[in-house]
Amino acid sequence: MPGQKITTKRDYPLDRVRNIGIIAHIDAGKTTTTERILFYTGKTYKLGDIDEGTTVTDWMDQERERGITIVSAAITTFWKDTRINIIDTPGHVDFTAEVERSLRVLDGGVTVLDAEEGVQSQSETVWRQADKYHVPRVCFVNKMDKLGADFAGTVKSIHERLGAPAIPYNIPIGKEETFKGVVDLLSRKAFIWTDDETGQSFETADVPADMKDTVEAARHTLVEKITETDDVLLGKYLNNQEISEKELKIALRTAVIHYKIVPVLAGSSLRNKGVQPLLDAVVELLPSPMDLPPVVGTNPKTGEEETRSTEKLAPFSGLAFKIQVDPHVGKLTYVRIYSGTLKSGSYVLNAIKNEKERVGRVVLMHADKREEVDEAYAGEIVAVVGLQNTTTGDTMCDDANPIILEGITFSDPVISLAIEPKTKADQEKMGIALKRLSDEDPTFRIKVDHETGQTIISGMGELQLEVLVRRMHDEFSVQTDVGKPQVAYKETITKLAVGEGKYIRQSGGRGQYGHCFLRIEPKGRGEGYEWKNKVVGGSIPREFIPAIEKGVKEAMEGGVVAGFPMVDMTVAVVDGTYHDVDSSEIAFKIAGSMALADAVKKADPVLLEPIMKVEVTTPEEFMGDVIGDLSAKRAQILGSEKARSAVRITALVPLAEIPGYATILRSMTQGRAAYVAIPSHYEQVPTNIANKIIVTSKGET
Repeated sequence: MPGQKITTKRDYPLDRVRNIGIIAHIDAGKTTTTERILFYTGKTYKLGDIDEGTTVTDWMDQERERGITIVSAAITTFWKDTRINIIDTPGHVDFTAEVERSLRVLDGGVTVLDAEEGVQSQSETVWRQADKYHVPRVCFVNKMDKLGADFAGTVKSIHERLGAPAIPYNIPIGKEETFKGVVDLLSRKAFIWTDDETGQSFETADVPADMKDTVEAARHTLVEKITETDDVLLGKYLNNQEISEKELKIALRTAVIHYKIVPVLAGSSLRNKGVQPLLDAVVELLPSPMDLPPVVGTNPKTGEEETRSTEKLAPFSGLAFKIQVDPHVGKLTYVRIYSGTLKSGSYVLNAIKNEKERVGRVVLMHADKREEVDEAYAGEIVAVVGLQNTTTGDTMCDDANPIILEGITFSDPVISLAIEPKTKADQEKMGIALKRLSDEDPTFRIKVDHETGQTIISGMGELQLEVLVRRMHDEFSVQTDVGKPQVAYKETITKLAVGEGKYIRQSGGRGQYGHCFLRIEPKGRGEGYEWKNKVVGGSIPREFIPAIEKGVKEAMEGGVVAGFPMVDMTVAVVDGTYHDVDSSEIAFKIAGSMALADAVKKADPVLLEPIMKVEVTTPEEFMGDVIGDLSAKRAQILGSEKARSAVRITALVPLAEIPGYATILRSMTQGRAAYVAIPSHYEQVPTNIANKIIVTSKGET
């Protein structure tokens, strides 16, 4: 109700708390599933609908207009004496950072899959992200009412495409228009939704007669898998002893937490069927903060590994995983508390920046609404008002017991565009807006091209940049002119080379003298940059070595061939000379950049371009046209597979060839095909195309 004060019951023991994320491919039904969870747990009083723009977690205007999730939303609800903190994450690849940072701080996940499409490309991406942070999960096969729904086929695709130890935990009764409920395999109970349109009430019945054999076979497989993970139960199973449902559930929960089993459930969120059993599975099978090992970090003073237990009385430690600019309270920093207690008005240490920060207020977030609390405890996810210098991935901790927790890694941007303010009044506002938006989104980068004076913004895709530009207009009242998207090319070298840089200036008084030799050699794709000091015999004093590296880094950022950043190379300073009076840091910095430019020109430099993994789903009659068009775009076709009623084509395509592809694909397939593009890797640009890019980048005609 409007204006109603939110008060959350928080005195739950830690073993009755679940921090979970809803993750999936775009359009699999994450937000609808979250809305149903909120409705059935009594958090909301009506069913939110994406098409009508009435969802709780998609609260931003652009989310409601576009019908997609853009920012992850945190919300707290309750089910069967358990407090569930939920984060609904985006499915679109452009907003993958939101998924990455959410998974870093969550204890468990619900992966939502489309029953007709099975595992899709972005499903794979979010699954790998969850693997990276060892997040236990359950799968929810949604849209069982959809034409072409195939529960067994989806389970098979989880095995084949994700390599996950998935096994049905319940199975659907009927499919497509006949889907009406699920059978819980361990209890052998059928849950059937009939007359109630909201899905709140359902009847518990015996297994339908025509399903008994199927249920017994599926139950046998499930019990076998569970007993394989528990020596005591395995002994009972092999001796044909009775194993109780309670024993099986306890063992299954342990197996899920240790990622030995991924239970799969069926349902249809839009049709309000199967969500309550999913909630039961979240409570019964996913871990509480107590089930996970103590968090591990590094003591910044000693460099030694330390742990923090999930207790209120332990020294405070937490990870800032998200920044949000709120129009009412300013900067909100979302924090997952791993140990101890965080009190409003207290001071904490930012261990990464070694700065003390004052905690102004602590609030619980309910999508776009806030509830102020005096203190927050281990296991909770809260937002903090008042932190000035804390950014995504920073560790906050007790000043007397410093610790640095594992941070969050994000992909580099793959696309850029130039942006200019329309008026002088917009100039200053644009700077403030860009700073705030880049604080929020770690994959959104800003730089100024000093040659043209243009501001260049970079991100993970056109949609992300489009959304951010629109937010500048809506939230910060900034009017801008935007250029065409540009691909984020990079430069690298292909062979070893040595370069010399000598900077000498005489100007009557004290001069400038810096002289060094650099050896550069290529590294493998994605291995990044490495610096080595190979100077022996004091030919360059030790205090000037960092200045040389600074010059090298600046030269690499500006590029040598076409102005694009340089990557994947080892740079070693091997020799040089100095002057007792005239040598300075600035002279050696300039010498370092000169030496790098000289070496790169001898090392056969090449351009690299981002390659996207593209997945096109098209009716079979258009398959030949689609593959032909992809081939014309320099695509490497990886394969195709029959995907229920269509064909799924997978290819690697240069990002430079993708702009405008949605329109081409629609016109080629009568609007019946769709595609998803996900960043894959960088690859060398063919020479003929590279030459054109170099000419264009230098402004030549």
